[in-house]
Amino acid sequence: MRFPRPFTSTPRPPASTETGVIHVQEVSVDYGGAPVLNGFSLLVRAGEFVSVLGRSGVGKTTALRVIAGFEHVNAGYVRLGGLLVGSSFIHVPPDRRRVGIVFQDYALFPHLTVAENVAFGLQGIDRREREARVRPVIDMTGLTGLERRYPHEMSGGQQQRVALARALAPRPVALLLDEPFSNLDRNLRSTLRREVRDIVKRAGATTVLVTHDREEALALADRVAVMGNGRVEQFGTPEDVYERPVSPEVARMTGPCEVIPGTMRGSVVITEAGEFPVVQGQLAVSESSVQVLMRAADLELGLADPETAEAGAFVVYREFRGEFTQYGVRLPSGMTLRVQGRSVARLPDGARVTVRTRPGAKVLVFPKTAGTG
Repeated sequence: MRFPRPFTSTPRPPASTETGVIHVQEVSVDYGGAPVLNGFSLLVRAGEFVSVLGRSGVGKTTALRVIAGFEHVNAGYVRLGGLLVGSSFIHVPPDRRRVGIVFQDYALFPHLTVAENVAFGLQGIDRREREARVRPVIDMTGLTGLERRYPHEMSGGQQQRVALARALAPRPVALLLDEPFSNLDRNLRSTLRREVRDIVKRAGATTVLVTHDREEALALADRVAVMGNGRVEQFGTPEDVYERPVSPEVARMTGPCEVIPGTMRGSVVITEAGEFPVVQGQLAVSESSVQVLMRAADLELGLADPETAEAGAFVVYREFRGEFTQYGVRLPSGMTLRVQGRSVARLPDGARVTVRTRPGAKVLVFPKTAGTG
Protein backbone atom coordinates (compact mmCIF):
# COMPACT_ATOMS: atom_id res chain seq x y z
CA MET A 1 0.00 0.00 0.00
CA ARG A 2 1.53 3.35 -1.04
CA PHE A 3 0.55 6.62 0.59
CA PRO A 4 1.21 10.17 -0.62
CA ARG A 5 4.32 11.83 0.77
CA PRO A 6 3.81 14.97 2.84
CA PHE A 7 5.17 18.28 1.55
CA THR A 8 8.70 18.96 2.77
CA SER A 9 7.46 22.01 4.70
CA THR A 10 5.05 19.87 6.74
CA PRO A 11 6.38 18.71 10.12
CA ARG A 12 6.79 14.97 10.53
CA PRO A 13 4.35 13.17 12.83
CA PRO A 14 5.85 12.25 16.18
CA ALA A 15 7.35 8.80 16.46
CA SER A 16 5.13 6.48 18.47
CA THR A 17 6.61 4.86 21.58
CA GLU A 18 3.76 2.32 21.59
CA THR A 19 2.67 -0.04 18.86
CA GLY A 20 -0.81 -1.17 18.03
CA VAL A 21 -2.94 -2.16 15.08
CA ILE A 22 -5.02 0.98 15.68
CA HIS A 23 -3.25 4.04 17.08
CA VAL A 24 -5.07 7.36 17.27
CA GLN A 25 -3.02 10.23 18.75
CA GLU A 26 -4.50 13.53 19.95
CA VAL A 27 -7.02 13.75 17.11
CA SER A 28 -9.29 16.77 16.77
CA VAL A 29 -12.32 17.04 14.45
CA ASP A 30 -14.56 20.08 13.97
CA TYR A 31 -17.99 20.25 12.36
CA GLY A 32 -18.60 23.79 11.14
CA GLY A 33 -16.21 25.16 13.75
CA ALA A 34 -17.78 23.17 16.60
CA PRO A 35 -15.33 20.66 18.14
CA VAL A 36 -16.53 17.04 18.12
CA LEU A 37 -13.26 15.31 18.97
CA ASN A 38 -10.77 17.21 21.09
CA GLY A 39 -7.48 15.40 21.73
CA PHE A 40 -8.96 11.93 21.23
CA SER A 41 -6.39 9.13 21.68
CA LEU A 42 -6.78 5.36 21.50
CA LEU A 43 -4.36 2.44 21.21
CA VAL A 44 -5.70 -1.01 20.27
CA ARG A 45 -3.29 -3.94 20.22
CA ALA A 46 -3.35 -6.89 17.83
CA GLY A 47 -6.29 -9.21 18.52
CA GLU A 48 -7.69 -6.94 21.23
CA PHE A 49 -11.39 -6.17 21.65
CA VAL A 50 -11.91 -2.57 22.81
CA SER A 51 -15.25 -0.93 23.62
CA VAL A 52 -15.68 2.84 23.34
CA LEU A 53 -18.42 3.73 25.82
CA GLY A 54 -20.17 7.08 25.95
CA ARG A 55 -23.47 8.90 25.93
CA SER A 56 -24.99 10.26 22.73
CA GLY A 57 -23.17 13.32 21.46
CA VAL A 58 -19.73 12.73 23.03
CA GLY A 59 -18.13 11.86 19.66
CA LYS A 60 -17.76 8.08 19.81
CA THR A 61 -19.26 7.45 16.33
CA THR A 62 -17.10 10.24 14.91
CA ALA A 63 -14.07 8.50 16.42
CA LEU A 64 -15.05 5.30 14.61
CA ARG A 65 -15.50 7.20 11.35
CA VAL A 66 -12.05 8.76 11.79
CA ILE A 67 -10.49 5.30 12.08
CA ALA A 68 -12.44 4.07 9.04
CA GLY A 69 -11.48 7.11 6.97
CA PHE A 70 -14.94 8.65 6.56
CA GLU A 71 -13.85 11.80 8.43
CA HIS A 72 -10.86 14.07 7.86
CA VAL A 73 -8.97 15.15 10.97
CA ASN A 74 -8.02 18.74 11.77
CA ALA A 75 -5.12 17.74 14.00
CA GLY A 76 -3.48 14.61 15.34
CA TYR A 77 -2.53 11.31 13.74
CA VAL A 78 -4.24 8.03 12.83
CA ARG A 79 -2.18 4.89 12.21
CA LEU A 80 -3.38 1.47 11.07
CA GLY A 81 -0.94 -1.42 11.19
CA GLY A 82 1.83 1.09 11.85
CA LEU A 83 1.10 3.15 8.71
CA LEU A 84 0.02 6.77 8.87
CA VAL A 85 -3.43 6.99 7.26
CA GLY A 86 -4.84 10.23 8.69
CA SER A 87 -3.55 13.65 9.76
CA SER A 88 -3.94 17.31 8.83
CA PHE A 89 -1.81 16.64 5.73
CA ILE A 90 -2.58 13.00 4.80
CA HIS A 91 -5.90 11.28 4.29
CA VAL A 92 -6.01 7.71 3.00
CA PRO A 93 -9.57 6.97 1.76
CA PRO A 94 -11.69 4.24 3.39
CA ASP A 95 -11.33 1.73 0.53
CA ARG A 96 -7.55 1.71 1.00
CA ARG A 97 -7.49 1.23 4.77
CA ARG A 98 -8.50 -2.46 4.90
CA VAL A 99 -10.98 -1.86 7.70
CA GLY A 100 -14.13 -3.94 8.10
CA ILE A 101 -17.25 -2.21 9.40
CA VAL A 102 -20.55 -3.51 10.80
CA PHE A 103 -23.08 -0.68 10.83
CA GLN A 104 -25.99 -0.20 13.22
CA ASP A 105 -28.51 -1.13 10.50
CA TYR A 106 -26.14 -3.78 8.97
CA ALA A 107 -26.40 -2.10 5.50
CA LEU A 108 -26.92 -5.40 3.68
CA PHE A 109 -27.76 -5.35 -0.03
CA PRO A 110 -31.40 -6.54 -0.28
CA HIS A 111 -31.01 -7.84 -3.85
CA LEU A 112 -28.02 -10.06 -3.00
CA THR A 113 -28.04 -13.46 -1.32
CA VAL A 114 -26.10 -14.19 1.88
CA ALA A 115 -23.17 -15.57 -0.09
CA GLU A 116 -23.19 -12.61 -2.48
CA ASN A 117 -23.34 -10.13 0.40
CA VAL A 118 -20.39 -11.79 2.11
CA ALA A 119 -18.39 -11.84 -1.13
CA PHE A 120 -19.17 -8.22 -2.00
CA GLY A 121 -15.90 -6.84 -0.58
CA LEU A 122 -13.84 -9.38 -2.53
CA GLN A 123 -14.24 -7.86 -5.98
CA GLY A 124 -11.14 -8.05 -8.14
CA ILE A 125 -9.89 -11.46 -7.00
CA ASP A 126 -10.43 -14.71 -8.88
CA ARG A 127 -13.41 -16.95 -8.20
CA ARG A 128 -11.44 -19.71 -6.49
CA GLU A 129 -9.79 -17.33 -4.03
CA ARG A 130 -13.13 -15.60 -3.41
CA GLU A 131 -14.81 -18.90 -2.56
CA ALA A 132 -11.85 -19.84 -0.32
CA ARG A 133 -12.43 -16.69 1.71
CA VAL A 134 -16.23 -16.80 1.81
CA ARG A 135 -16.65 -20.42 2.94
CA PRO A 136 -14.68 -20.15 6.22
CA VAL A 137 -16.51 -17.01 7.41
CA ILE A 138 -19.89 -18.48 6.42
CA ASP A 139 -19.09 -21.50 8.61
CA MET A 140 -17.58 -19.44 11.44
CA THR A 141 -20.63 -17.18 11.69
CA GLY A 142 -23.14 -20.04 11.70
CA LEU A 143 -24.64 -19.26 8.29
CA THR A 144 -24.04 -22.66 6.68
CA GLY A 145 -27.15 -23.67 4.74
CA LEU A 146 -28.39 -20.09 4.44
CA GLU A 147 -26.13 -19.01 1.58
CA ARG A 148 -28.98 -18.58 -0.95
CA ARG A 149 -31.34 -16.65 1.30
CA TYR A 150 -31.96 -12.94 0.94
CA PRO A 151 -31.80 -10.48 3.87
CA HIS A 152 -35.60 -10.09 4.09
CA GLU A 153 -35.89 -13.85 4.62
CA MET A 154 -33.69 -13.75 7.73
CA SER A 155 -34.05 -12.75 11.38
CA GLY A 156 -32.29 -9.72 12.84
CA GLY A 157 -29.68 -11.93 14.47
CA GLN A 158 -28.98 -13.76 11.20
CA GLN A 159 -28.66 -10.46 9.35
CA GLN A 160 -26.14 -9.32 11.94
CA ARG A 161 -24.06 -12.43 11.35
CA VAL A 162 -24.15 -11.80 7.59
CA ALA A 163 -22.87 -8.25 8.16
CA LEU A 164 -20.11 -9.60 10.41
CA ALA A 165 -19.13 -12.25 7.87
CA ARG A 166 -19.01 -9.64 5.09
CA ALA A 167 -16.72 -7.44 7.21
CA LEU A 168 -14.38 -10.34 8.05
CA ALA A 169 -14.15 -11.90 4.57
CA PRO A 170 -11.55 -9.42 3.18
CA ARG A 171 -9.30 -10.19 6.21
CA PRO A 172 -9.26 -6.61 7.45
CA VAL A 173 -6.53 -4.97 9.50
CA ALA A 174 -9.24 -3.96 11.99
CA LEU A 175 -12.94 -4.55 12.59
CA LEU A 176 -15.21 -1.67 13.63
CA LEU A 177 -18.66 -2.25 15.17
CA ASP A 178 -21.07 0.69 15.28
CA GLU A 179 -23.79 -0.02 17.90
CA PRO A 180 -24.49 -3.39 16.21
CA PHE A 181 -26.92 -4.68 18.88
CA SER A 182 -29.11 -1.61 19.30
CA ASN A 183 -31.88 -2.81 16.95
CA LEU A 184 -32.32 -6.15 18.73
CA ASP A 185 -34.45 -7.01 21.74
CA ARG A 186 -32.69 -7.42 25.10
CA ASN A 187 -32.75 -11.23 25.25
CA LEU A 188 -31.41 -11.57 21.70
CA ARG A 189 -28.75 -8.91 22.37
CA SER A 190 -27.41 -10.88 25.32
CA THR A 191 -27.11 -14.07 23.26
CA LEU A 192 -25.71 -12.48 20.12
CA ARG A 193 -23.07 -10.37 21.81
CA ARG A 194 -21.52 -13.56 23.22
CA GLU A 195 -21.64 -15.11 19.75
CA VAL A 196 -20.06 -12.04 18.16
CA ARG A 197 -17.25 -11.95 20.72
CA ASP A 198 -16.59 -15.65 20.14
CA ILE A 199 -16.52 -15.19 16.36
CA VAL A 200 -14.25 -12.15 16.56
CA LYS A 201 -11.85 -13.87 18.95
CA ARG A 202 -11.68 -17.01 16.79
CA ALA A 203 -10.97 -14.83 13.77
CA GLY A 204 -8.21 -13.02 15.70
CA ALA A 205 -9.69 -9.69 14.58
CA THR A 206 -8.56 -6.47 16.23
CA THR A 207 -11.92 -4.93 17.10
CA VAL A 208 -13.40 -1.61 18.25
CA LEU A 209 -17.03 -1.46 19.37
CA VAL A 210 -18.77 1.85 20.02
CA THR A 211 -21.79 1.71 22.30
CA HIS A 212 -23.83 3.67 24.84
CA ASP A 213 -24.77 0.45 26.68
CA ARG A 214 -22.51 -0.01 29.72
CA GLU A 215 -23.49 -3.67 30.17
CA GLU A 216 -22.49 -4.37 26.58
CA ALA A 217 -19.21 -2.49 26.86
CA LEU A 218 -18.14 -4.14 30.11
CA ALA A 219 -19.21 -7.67 29.09
CA LEU A 220 -17.50 -7.77 25.68
CA ALA A 221 -14.27 -5.83 25.94
CA ASP A 222 -10.71 -6.64 26.93
CA ARG A 223 -10.43 -2.91 27.65
CA VAL A 224 -12.98 -0.09 27.80
CA ALA A 225 -12.43 3.52 26.72
CA VAL A 226 -14.94 5.77 28.48
CA MET A 227 -15.57 8.91 26.44
CA GLY A 228 -16.73 12.33 27.51
CA ASN A 229 -16.80 15.58 25.52
CA GLY A 230 -14.68 14.50 22.59
CA ARG A 231 -11.90 12.62 24.38
CA VAL A 232 -11.20 9.46 26.36
CA GLU A 233 -11.62 10.08 30.08
CA GLN A 234 -10.41 6.64 31.20
CA PHE A 235 -9.05 3.58 29.41
CA GLY A 236 -8.60 0.27 31.19
CA THR A 237 -9.98 -3.18 31.86
CA PRO A 238 -13.71 -3.43 32.57
CA GLU A 239 -12.88 -4.11 36.22
CA ASP A 240 -10.62 -1.05 36.44
CA VAL A 241 -13.09 1.44 35.00
CA TYR A 242 -15.92 0.09 37.15
CA GLU A 243 -14.09 -0.37 40.45
CA ARG A 244 -11.62 2.53 40.14
CA PRO A 245 -13.24 5.29 38.05
CA VAL A 246 -11.13 8.43 37.74
CA SER A 247 -14.12 10.75 38.08
CA PRO A 248 -17.80 10.76 39.04
CA GLU A 249 -18.74 11.10 35.37
CA VAL A 250 -16.88 7.90 34.48
CA ALA A 251 -18.54 6.19 37.44
CA ARG A 252 -22.00 7.23 36.21
CA MET A 253 -21.26 5.78 32.78
CA THR A 254 -20.25 2.38 34.16
CA GLY A 255 -22.99 1.69 36.71
CA PRO A 256 -25.93 3.06 38.74
CA CYS A 257 -24.65 5.50 41.35
CA GLU A 258 -25.11 8.86 43.02
CA VAL A 259 -22.50 11.35 44.17
CA ILE A 260 -23.18 13.10 47.47
CA PRO A 261 -21.16 15.53 49.62
CA GLY A 262 -19.09 14.18 52.49
CA THR A 263 -16.44 15.03 55.06
CA MET A 264 -13.32 12.90 55.53
CA ARG A 265 -12.48 11.69 59.03
CA GLY A 266 -9.42 9.47 58.80
CA SER A 267 -10.35 6.28 56.96
CA VAL A 268 -14.08 7.01 56.91
CA VAL A 269 -16.30 9.62 55.31
CA ILE A 270 -19.31 11.23 56.99
CA THR A 271 -22.38 11.90 54.81
CA GLU A 272 -26.06 12.57 55.35
CA ALA A 273 -26.66 8.92 54.41
CA GLY A 274 -24.33 7.72 57.17
CA GLU A 275 -20.68 6.95 57.87
CA PHE A 276 -18.82 4.79 55.35
CA PRO A 277 -15.35 3.21 55.03
CA VAL A 278 -13.21 4.64 52.23
CA VAL A 279 -10.95 2.77 49.82
CA GLN A 280 -7.48 3.27 51.31
CA GLY A 281 -5.12 5.49 49.31
CA GLN A 282 -7.83 6.27 46.79
CA LEU A 283 -8.00 10.03 47.43
CA ALA A 284 -4.88 11.65 46.05
CA VAL A 285 -5.46 15.02 47.72
CA SER A 286 -5.73 15.90 51.39
CA GLU A 287 -9.18 17.49 51.48
CA SER A 288 -11.77 17.21 54.19
CA SER A 289 -14.74 18.18 51.97
CA VAL A 290 -15.20 15.56 49.25
CA GLN A 291 -17.67 14.03 46.83
CA VAL A 292 -18.67 10.46 47.71
CA LEU A 293 -19.52 7.85 45.10
CA MET A 294 -22.45 5.68 46.23
CA ARG A 295 -22.96 2.64 43.98
CA ALA A 296 -26.36 0.97 44.26
CA ALA A 297 -24.86 -2.53 44.23
CA ASP A 298 -22.43 -1.74 47.10
CA LEU A 299 -25.13 -0.57 49.51
CA GLU A 300 -27.73 -2.27 51.66
CA LEU A 301 -30.59 -1.14 53.86
CA GLY A 302 -31.66 -1.80 57.41
CA LEU A 303 -34.68 -0.68 59.37
CA ALA A 304 -33.97 2.43 61.41
CA ASP A 305 -34.48 2.71 65.16
CA PRO A 306 -38.05 4.07 65.57
CA GLU A 307 -36.88 6.51 68.25
CA THR A 308 -34.33 8.22 65.96
CA ALA A 309 -35.81 7.58 62.52
CA GLU A 310 -38.13 10.55 62.10
CA ALA A 311 -35.52 12.86 60.52
CA GLY A 312 -33.64 10.11 58.68
CA ALA A 313 -33.82 8.41 55.29
CA PHE A 314 -36.93 6.63 54.04
CA VAL A 315 -38.01 4.47 51.09
CA VAL A 316 -39.81 6.42 48.34
CA TYR A 317 -40.09 3.68 45.72
CA ARG A 318 -39.50 -0.01 45.22
CA GLU A 319 -38.91 -1.71 41.84
CA PHE A 320 -38.86 -5.51 41.71
CA ARG A 321 -36.39 -6.68 39.04
CA GLY A 322 -36.27 -10.42 39.56
CA GLU A 323 -32.85 -11.19 41.01
CA PHE A 324 -32.86 -7.98 43.02
CA THR A 325 -35.08 -5.10 44.06
CA GLN A 326 -34.03 -1.50 43.53
CA TYR A 327 -35.06 0.96 46.21
CA GLY A 328 -35.14 4.72 46.04
CA VAL A 329 -34.15 6.18 49.41
CA ARG A 330 -34.90 9.85 50.10
CA LEU A 331 -32.19 11.55 52.17
CA PRO A 332 -32.86 14.54 54.47
CA SER A 333 -31.56 16.96 51.79
CA GLY A 334 -34.17 15.67 49.31
CA MET A 335 -31.69 13.67 47.21
CA THR A 336 -32.79 10.16 46.24
CA LEU A 337 -30.21 7.39 46.62
CA ARG A 338 -30.53 4.11 44.70
CA VAL A 339 -29.90 0.88 46.62
CA GLN A 340 -30.09 -2.62 45.18
CA GLY A 341 -31.25 -5.26 47.66
CA ARG A 342 -32.04 -8.95 47.46
CA SER A 343 -35.60 -9.48 46.32
CA VAL A 344 -36.47 -11.54 49.41
CA ALA A 345 -35.73 -8.58 51.71
CA ARG A 346 -38.84 -6.52 51.05
CA LEU A 347 -39.22 -3.03 52.52
CA PRO A 348 -42.45 -1.04 52.05
CA ASP A 349 -42.66 2.51 50.72
CA GLY A 350 -42.25 4.98 53.56
CA ALA A 351 -40.12 2.65 55.69
CA ARG A 352 -37.48 4.54 57.70
CA VAL A 353 -34.10 3.00 56.93
CA THR A 354 -30.37 3.17 57.51
CA VAL A 355 -27.87 2.90 54.66
CA ARG A 356 -24.62 0.98 54.96
CA THR A 357 -22.10 -0.70 52.68
CA ARG A 358 -22.31 -4.40 52.07
CA PRO A 359 -19.74 -6.54 53.96
CA GLY A 360 -16.30 -5.88 52.50
CA ALA A 361 -17.43 -2.95 50.35
CA LYS A 362 -15.98 0.56 50.61
CA VAL A 363 -16.90 3.84 48.95
CA LEU A 364 -14.81 5.98 46.60
CA VAL A 365 -14.25 9.68 47.18
CA PHE A 366 -13.25 12.48 44.83
CA PRO A 367 -12.11 16.07 45.30
CA LYS A 368 -15.09 18.39 45.59
CA THR A 369 -14.31 19.99 42.21
CA ALA A 370 -14.10 16.69 40.29
CA GLY A 371 -17.21 16.26 38.13
CA THR A 372 -19.64 17.49 40.74
CA GLY A 373 -22.22 18.64 38.24
